[in-house]
Amino acid sequence: MPQDLAIDASHLSRRYGRRWAVADVSFQLPRGKVMMLAGRNGSGKTTLLRILSTAIRADAGRATVAGFDIAKQKEEVRLHSALLSHYTYLYESLTARENLSLVSRDTDAVLRRVGMLGRADDPVSTFSAGMRKRVSFARVLLQKPSIVFLDEPFGQLDPEGFALVEDVVAELKSSDATVIIATHQVDRVARFADVQIGLENGRIA
Repeated sequence: MPQDLAIDASHLSRRYGRRWAVADVSFQLPRGKVMMLAGRNGSGKTTLLRILSTAIRADAGRATVAGFDIAKQKEEVRLHSALLSHYTYLYESLTARENLSLVSRDTDAVLRRVGMLGRADDPVSTFSAGMRKRVSFARVLLQKPSIVFLDEPFGQLDPEGFALVEDVVAELKSSDATVIIATHQVDRVARFADVQIGLENGRIA
């Protein structure tokens, strides 16, 4: 794979029962770019991100992420990438700071960045959905990934949260990170995306 490519995907496919959630998807994404992955609910966006982040395996096809094979080098892919999922995967009984301390002890700066430093020592169980999304975003930033997968990052957020996501994406890009944003908010993301791909019924439209 050329060194300037962050992702090189070829004929990726994933089936659930008789339905192909992702079918024959191929694309290349240069390093340091922001890509919008657009499509309706059920179009295959989440499945594709989960394949690329090694959360699930592909039934067919191949891909490299940060130069590493998603089937044969899962640990290396995970070291260089981070996924912001629909689900926060936060520990409800732990505080925001304690959740982030599982990744790194240097939590204050990133909690401040996402507007949650004032609630750092409160249990996650007391947070709204939007606040949990902010803490999840902080965890992604703590990982310092070179490739970031954002699955509907604007969900549960208010307008201030929308601006936060856009600012952080700009910062990631300026640091030469690659960002893929799966979204149905096409107009919002199209303003700053370098590359746009649409999915329909699991295929590139």
